[in-house]
This record gives sequence, C-alpha cells and structure tokens, in this order.
Amino acid sequence: MKENLVLDTKKSEIIIHVPLAPAKPTEVFDSYWKFASLRQEVFFNRIEGIEFPLTSDPIINKYKFTNVYRASDRVSQFLIKNVIYNENLPNSPKEILFRILLFKLFNKIETWELLSENFNLTWEDYDFQAYDRVLSNAISKNTIYSAAYIMPSCKSYFGHLRKHSNHLKLIELIINKNTHEFLMSFKTMQECFELLKSFPGLGDFLAYQLVIDINYSQILNFSESEFVVAGPGAKGGISKCFNDTGGLSNVEIIKFMTDRQEKEFERLELSFKTLWGRRLQLIDCQNIFCEVDKYARVKHPDIMGNSDRLRIKQTFKINKKPINFWFPPKWNINKNI
Repeated sequence: MKENLVLDTKKSEIIIHVPLAPAKPTEVFDSYWKFASLRQEVFFNRIEGIEFPLTSDPIINKYKFTNVYRASDRVSQFLIKNVIYNENLPNSPKEILFRILLFKLFNKIETWELLSENFNLTWEDYDFQAYDRVLSNAISKNTIYSAAYIMPSCKSYFGHLRKHSNHLKLIELIINKNTHEFLMSFKTMQECFELLKSFPGLGDFLAYQLVIDINYSQILNFSESEFVVAGPGAKGGISKCFNDTGGLSNVEIIKFMTDRQEKEFERLELSFKTLWGRRLQLIDCQNIFCEVDKYARVKHPDIMGNSDRLRIKQTFKINKKPINFWFPPKWNINKNI
C-alpha cells in the first residue's frame, strides 16, 4: 500500500495515512469467478461419472487446468493418502516430514512408487548411496521430476553433478537439523515458511508450497487462510484481473478475493459448489490466479498483464484411474464425501 506522509505543524509530528484506493478490475476479474465455478463443476462431474465433455466451456474442455482446491489434485491426494497418512509407515513427526520431503522434491507419483519398490521409505533405514543409485538408474529411462514446477539443482551448495543427488542431500540437511521440532514449536505459518526458505534451493514459492503440504499432516495445524505467498503464476493472474490494484499488494488482493468469494459468486449468479462445505482458502485463491493467467491467454488474448505468453502448453487428457477423495481428517469433511 502507498503511504502518504503528512506533517502536522501544530504538533510537530508526522502522521502516516494509508489510503485504500479502489482497485480497478478488468473483464478477467469476472472470468476468475466464472472459471472457478466451471472448473469446480468439472471436478464434481468427473466424480459423478459424467462423460466428456465435462463442461460447456470449450477452453476448459481443451486445456489442462488444476483443480480449484489444491488438495483435490491427483498429486496432492496421493501425498495426503499414500505418503502422509499411510498406515503402513511410521507416524512420528520426523518420519512424516522425511516422507513429505522425499515425495515433494520430485513431486511425481511414479518416482515415489519406484522408491517404494526398492526401500522401506523410512528415515531410520535411509541410505544415500542406495537411493542415489536407484534414481540414477531411473533417469536414463524416464524423468523423475514433475513438470509442475522447476526445482533448483542446489549444485552450488551440495556439489553433486546430478540434481537428484543434491536433493537427497537437501532432505538429509533438513531432517538432521531437527526441523520438525522447530516447525511444531512455531505459532504462525509464516515462521514455518521463513525457516523452510532458509534452506538451499527453497525460495518463496517452493517454501510456501512445502509448508502447505506439511500443514496437511499432524506436524502443523494452521488455517490455510492464515498466510499466503503469491507465486509467479498468481502474480500474472492478478496483473490480468486488475488494471490497478489500488495500492493493495498481491497478498492483500488474494485475501480480498478469499473474503469476497460468496458475494462475487452471488453477484454473477454462479452456483459454486464448495468442497463439501469447505470454502476457498488463501492457497486456493492464489492457485486460481495461476490458472486464470493461463485461461485468459485464450479467453482474453488482448489482456496481456505482465506476461508475454500467448498460448497454453498442456492440453487436457482424461486420466481414467479413479481417485477416492480423502482429505486431512482435521478438516472434518471426509464424512460428507
């Protein structure tokens, strides 16, 4: 926010006024809410077994967009059910953190399954040389990383030639620092974020995504509407939704959208179906901005925002493997599914 400094000569002191100038939305602002409603409709249509096309929107039918709720995506669902709350694996905070890191630094279900075929996937039995050998053999045949986001190699810090070797060492560093104990002692999500960001290769975006993943577990128990960091995609979406943010920061814009969701859906006469009673959280509204940044490339090609990208790379392909949706028990929504 912009600050105006006004000198009161009578009292000889400076008074700071923080005006909240009105933000100026573009037509993409309405598309943000329409996209959220339509994409969530696709989510429930797939659950109900409705055949393609899943929506009346040709853009959503053609291109790949993540779910409106981050925790509903296939990778997040796998993390929650198969990694965090796996009844066959130890449930101590250190072991859970080890598994989350091992899964999320690669962010690929197939890589987790490869490792699970060869190891017990516990910190107690972890061996760098053995893990490194299996992953080194795998990269000659398939990619072991997700294309969702790019992980820095951390080579300058750990010195290994191969990226996965450095990431295994990053996991070791985080676990050996007893990070789980620090995380559990913190009173705010931002403190957890700052600690994670202090480790090599974990900048703002990755540290925030990781703290959300850890927050699915019993290690943390913060509201997903307590703290948010705007990633590059979200910043792009915000720049397309607003000509002028009226002095509001990206974080404040995301909070504004989260607070106003019911009013905006009502204004546009949209029937938005929540996640079995759970309204959109900060992480979800941040995520929608990322997807609207892509969506607007086709829907609103004349509105460029801060990006020079003109097309959407990934097309939609139906994954016929079903998902039995299950969310962190502390959310108290599983009984409603």
